[in-house]
Amino acid sequence: MTNPTKINEFTFIVEKEKNMNVPVKIFASEKLMKHLLNDKSIQQAINVAQLPSIVSWSIMMPDAHQGYGFSIGGVAAFDAKEGIVSPGGVGFDINCGVRSVATNLDSSQVRPLIDKILDKLYETIPSGVGRDSSNRLTDEELDDILLRGAKSLVEKGIGDDDDILFCEANGSLKNAKPEFVSRRAKARGRRQLGTLGAGNHFLEIQEVDKIFDIETAKKFGIEKKGQVLFMIHCGSRGLGHQVASDYLRLIEEEYSSIIESLPEKDLAYAPINSELGKKYLGAMNAAANFAWANRHKISFFSKKVFKELFPETSFRTIYDVAHNIAKFETHEIDGVARDLLIHRKGATRAFGPGNPELPKEYSETGQPILIPGSMGTPSYILAGTKESSAVSFSSTAHGAGRIMSRLESKRTFNGFKVKDDLAKKGISLKVGSVRGIANEAPGVYKDVDEVVKISNEAKIGRLVVKLKPIGVIKG
Repeated sequence: MTNPTKINEFTFIVEKEKNMNVPVKIFASEKLMKHLLNDKSIQQAINVAQLPSIVSWSIMMPDAHQGYGFSIGGVAAFDAKEGIVSPGGVGFDINCGVRSVATNLDSSQVRPLIDKILDKLYETIPSGVGRDSSNRLTDEELDDILLRGAKSLVEKGIGDDDDILFCEANGSLKNAKPEFVSRRAKARGRRQLGTLGAGNHFLEIQEVDKIFDIETAKKFGIEKKGQVLFMIHCGSRGLGHQVASDYLRLIEEEYSSIIESLPEKDLAYAPINSELGKKYLGAMNAAANFAWANRHKISFFSKKVFKELFPETSFRTIYDVAHNIAKFETHEIDGVARDLLIHRKGATRAFGPGNPELPKEYSETGQPILIPGSMGTPSYILAGTKESSAVSFSSTAHGAGRIMSRLESKRTFNGFKVKDDLAKKGISLKVGSVRGIANEAPGVYKDVDEVVKISNEAKIGRLVVKLKPIGVIKG
């Protein structure tokens, strides 16, 4: 592997060579680059650069780390007509993403009751492996959610129009095809709407720690230091995982000769306009809609819990954004607008000011970008920039990014000590398995402050607000 060349304090390049169709662009500092050189993520980005019809760059975000096929934190664009779609460029947890909601509460009100709040939230929102909802969706209900996402719930009185106004794609991707979602995938999702899941998924109560841009923060619904927000991080659960598994298998069967020529079989792809490519995109869109409905329902029940304890609470959904997804977008390449299929795997869409897909409230500020830290560390809200379209296809980091495998984290950290350490910092934790939280200890992840710093310096997201945790629910 060719060593990356440093271009400036926040960008490295691997020039095009051998079978690469485009160069690799890496947003990183020297500190973050040390982590990348310890895993196979750069080689994975080089492998992605070999895929047909890839446009401009194979890109790695500041939080990039090794994944399956594409690195997590990988972004790639393909021509919308002649290009390809790769399930490995989306990931198994389709539309794993984040929703952030601001309240009018102050941390001085919430901190004394934080354990009670977490207990009630944990009782209300099933969390962890094997914890499903008591509500079983009918075939008709599930298909409607797959077709229309969060909009389906709003029409039933669950949440309101503002919740989907401030949501990527308004919480509903077009061209979703429930009929292309397998019976097994639907069975896995039938009892999982409104559930948090496990792993790195969480529901976190936060307070505003620092405001970098007062005017933009106000437009996002953030008024002052100490204001309380909650952040939801989860995805499409077993349904999305099954969709990814189903179509990886189908693509491997249909295009076996292509698979044999790939540097890694998890880069398996289908032409966008092939029958199988269209089916995967229809099923992926449906799974993405399920994920938006899932976060929406969790948000709805979280608000109910806050209202029980603080009847005068008001709420403002700041934004809901996907991390693992492939979407058709238009970007300017060498001065020419081109229709592209953007793969973001562990990366956040980051549209700048004036983008027509944003609500008018964010037309001047750019899109809110939600970057959660690891458990017990700060999270950030940034805003999209005009520059990001040209340099990263309007994409930026999605979190801190792992530096340690789950096996290594279990060997390194003790869950009970992690919980005690968080308590000493004034952070309450509610979790199904204390032993299991070793997998999510803060030391398992990169320094989120450094990740956000690079996003800001590279102008792929500008700093608006820093948040710190008060209480966390983990599955």
